[in-house]
Amino acid sequence: MADDDNRTPQYLDVAAELTGALLPDSDAPKADQQRAVEALNRKLRFDIALYRADGDLIAMSGNPPPRFELRRARTGWRRGQGGPSFTLQLPDGRWLVARQVRERPNPTFWIAAALGLVALAVAVGAFPIVRGLGRRLERLKAGVERLGGGDLSARVRVEGRDEVAALAESFNRSAQRIEELVTAHRLLLANASHELRTPLARISVAAALLGDKADPKTRQSLKEDVAELDQLIEQVLLASRLEAIPELERHEPVDLLALAAEEASHYDLEATGQSVTVSGDRTLLRRLVRNLVENARRYGGGEDGRGPVTVSVTQEGDSAVLEVSDHGPGVPEAERQRIFEPFYRLAGGAETGRGSGLGLALVLDIARRHGGDAACLAAEGGGSRFRVELPAAR
Repeated sequence: MADDDNRTPQYLDVAAELTGALLPDSDAPKADQQRAVEALNRKLRFDIALYRADGDLIAMSGNPPPRFELRRARTGWRRGQGGPSFTLQLPDGRWLVARQVRERPNPTFWIAAALGLVALAVAVGAFPIVRGLGRRLERLKAGVERLGGGDLSARVRVEGRDEVAALAESFNRSAQRIEELVTAHRLLLANASHELRTPLARISVAAALLGDKADPKTRQSLKEDVAELDQLIEQVLLASRLEAIPELERHEPVDLLALAAEEASHYDLEATGQSVTVSGDRTLLRRLVRNLVENARRYGGGEDGRGPVTVSVTQEGDSAVLEVSDHGPGVPEAERQRIFEPFYRLAGGAETGRGSGLGLALVLDIARRHGGDAACLAAEGGGSRFRVELPAAR
């Protein structure tokens, strides 16, 4: 019936005949007709009103359909504001007015859809702000990690005037203060070490001028003490300089075997192995070899300072390996890593006065600055074996 192209009076007449067959007779009680109209309303989902032939209302179910005027009534279909409706005159003269019930959408769905759109709009609008804040926090985190990694010059850019900007300013002030304190500490240490050399030189000269008047044993002990103190000052100065300079100052090809043999000859030792070239600072590498040999003689060479100390250089893959072994008491396994800490000495070392605890710390620092590493291992037959691996030059 709703199809305009196929709508014909015959269809409307058929609809009137069928509807009339579903309703009670016109002389039936009004209550029966009301129940019949309500049944049609439930089944067809139409607002229905039933009128007598004279236009009086008999029964109605649902919302009131369009206003019925008998003088203008005719069988037919029409579209209205409330929805499509039709009027039928039944075979017994009664009039039936019906309007299709429009399904109203569930308000919950529309509320949820509206909230979803609002959330999407808020997310789209807030994303640039949140992303910008996240990037600033990432840059602040990177600055903190750089400072924690030893880069005292690390600073972060101050952006905006919010809490993150205030935090960045606080970080910069703290980093600046830390850099000033560490610089002052290094300067004080370097100056103090430098100034100590003047009275140390006078002591050395005075010891030399004693001649035969002093006890030879006392004179020799004084010379050894002066030499040890001079070496300690040199190591302190070197450690301070290495802290101030994060990168190597020079890169030059160095024959590690030749360098090790040269240093070992100062202690009547020989270096064995194969010639391997590394790239780095010759002065620092010389200090690395010297500290290892002196440490081996001091702790593994017996009372006279002489013992079976071996120095070897080999190449393993892309690495140059320097090994210095002794046959002393060795290092307990639990302390093999700690002996590379500055000023750390094994139990009893402080009482005997042997070593300052800086030599092996410098070895590890120099090795790592050259892209390598150092480790303490157990030697075969007892003692210790210090192994330094450095990248071989191509």
